[in-house]
Amino acid sequence: MAPMGLAHRHPRFTASLGVLFLVALIFFFATDSGDAPGYVRFKSGTDLALELWGEERRYRDMLKGRKGLIRTWGPSPDKVVATPDVKPKFRASFRFPVKPKEDFYTLWDFFPPSFKCPHNLERIGVMGDGGKWTCGLERIEKKEKCVIYTFGINGESSFEAGVMKRAKGCDVWGYDFSVNSFGPEIEKDEILRSRSHFFSYALGPKDAPYADPPTYTLQTLMKRNGHSFIDILKIDIEGNEYDSLISFFDSISTNSPLPIGQVQMEVHVYQDSEWNYFPKFLAFWEKLEKRGLRPFFSEPNMVYANLIRDLQPGLAEYSFINVKGDHELVNELTPERPRGYPPPRSAKSLAST
Repeated sequence: MAPMGLAHRHPRFTASLGVLFLVALIFFFATDSGDAPGYVRFKSGTDLALELWGEERRYRDMLKGRKGLIRTWGPSPDKVVATPDVKPKFRASFRFPVKPKEDFYTLWDFFPPSFKCPHNLERIGVMGDGGKWTCGLERIEKKEKCVIYTFGINGESSFEAGVMKRAKGCDVWGYDFSVNSFGPEIEKDEILRSRSHFFSYALGPKDAPYADPPTYTLQTLMKRNGHSFIDILKIDIEGNEYDSLISFFDSISTNSPLPIGQVQMEVHVYQDSEWNYFPKFLAFWEKLEKRGLRPFFSEPNMVYANLIRDLQPGLAEYSFINVKGDHELVNELTPERPRGYPPPRSAKSLAST
């Protein structure tokens, strides 16, 4: 006679173990340590929801590391120098600074792109300055209609043109008071030009239509254009991104997700800027995080660092995915369940702010 298994010999004990295991799983999936600003929980049930859930937990681990780095160089945020001196005294060998632990970091070390894009990660546009990293373009290109906003053109539109060629349903709205049109990548293509809309306006924290240049908030421009959602938002406006985005965020209830799928933004921290103060910059970044923006890629602007020598690396390109809300990058949207309909229970994200 074969020996009886544990389940047959101790059924109550086995059942108790099963219950404890289920309770542990529920606790593991539901626990929110509160370390992440605006931490998002994704209910399990789809591969995408589970992947986003895992990335969110790993992002919380990064936030703990940020606090540790602040303690190392602070020990409080107000004691951290945002852009430390780039001219340490080197030994004769030029291998190591005299004090290897003295300001041996950059501002960007505190803000790594620790959230992995759950879809295809692609660089669109020219190599070098002008191209941008995108998440899930293969999903956006399937849409019948999509919206691109771009602020800061400066005669170069390879990124916008590249997205529009892939995503046939995308139109682009471009704003730059320093030029009179999009770059040649759009202007010389009749089809792309027919899907583009250019205005010589500036983006700002408040409307000033009679100023020079005319200035509008993002929320006003969306209302004027009749848009409720922006699939791709590109911003490169030489340090004016902070107040402009804060104004936009403040115009939307904290109980509502930002109407944006992803953001490609060049972040500017000039030496004489008010944002070259770590507590102020940290507060801005945490506001991004609280509203659901997670950086999935970054690269320093080495063109700027190379052309303007002996300055801190104060410019960096960042790409963010919005993990809150109901859009193609975070939920399984189908023609039968378009944006705006209640998401299926298995994929619905719950934001705890």
